[in-house]
Amino acid sequence: MAQQAPMFTNYSNSYASVNPGFGGLSDGVNVMGIYRNQWTGFVDNSYLDAAVSPTTMLFSGDMPVKLLHGGATLSIMNDKIAYEDNINVNLGYSFHLDLGGGTLGIGMAFNMLNRSVDFGKLKPNDPNDPILPSAEESDMLVDANLGVYWHVPETFYIGMSVTNLFESKGRMLVENGSTTASFIGDRTFYLMAGYEYQFNNPIYVLLPSLCMMTDIASTQINAGAKLLYNDKVWFGINYRYQESIAAMVGFKINDIQVSYSYDINTMGIAVQGSHEVCVSYLFRMNLEKSPRIYHSIRYL
Repeated sequence: MAQQAPMFTNYSNSYASVNPGFGGLSDGVNVMGIYRNQWTGFVDNSYLDAAVSPTTMLFSGDMPVKLLHGGATLSIMNDKIAYEDNINVNLGYSFHLDLGGGTLGIGMAFNMLNRSVDFGKLKPNDPNDPILPSAEESDMLVDANLGVYWHVPETFYIGMSVTNLFESKGRMLVENGSTTASFIGDRTFYLMAGYEYQFNNPIYVLLPSLCMMTDIASTQINAGAKLLYNDKVWFGINYRYQESIAAMVGFKINDIQVSYSYDINTMGIAVQGSHEVCVSYLFRMNLEKSPRIYHSIRYL
């Protein structure tokens, strides 16, 4: 129960996995992969100096579905934290409504989480405590995600969502009944927002963003900004409250985007930084869209 859901520095690229309302709001089939290695080189000195730094891989895709008046999302994530291994699969649908020159997506996702922990590698103070599991345990949890996402092209977006809504509970970890401990889904709330500020010179665009994640017991706040040049190259920074400050860089070739970030630890403890790589590709589709009113000088 102590671990939070993973958070990416490139959080604006991971919305399909945490907010089903986001699905299908792009111009085609959008596929994306992120790899994050947090606190690189962090080891467990009590167990053969085993590497225990958190590593997370996310693959997601979303696309508009005209017949369903909305869009669909699919995401697969593998999150490893020391001797805990989580595989999460989400399949979602978003219903689209025209709103204020943009589109409002209202979505729901079916969520499956396979969670396993190798308790045999942990070193408790009392190894004979019957309440503590002593082998690898795993269970499948089934739950749901809900989300809304409002996007006005070339202007702003804002979204809210909750994952693992029902906080589903798995079987007991110890079969002898000496404890009621079991795996539990992590109900997590998200707030995300972003804005597009265009300078007098349209070759430069500033993209500030915010993402907040909370499970009520603990909250993470990310605030960042990217400076986009000629719609091809960007540089940026991100600040994660009480955790890190990150430098970001990326480029775009046709419809392929590649970005990299490095997080510098600000917690005051001896852990190294975090590396993150993100690659995405947009398969554009010819879609009939209702007329939009844009506030960008590009469309005057």
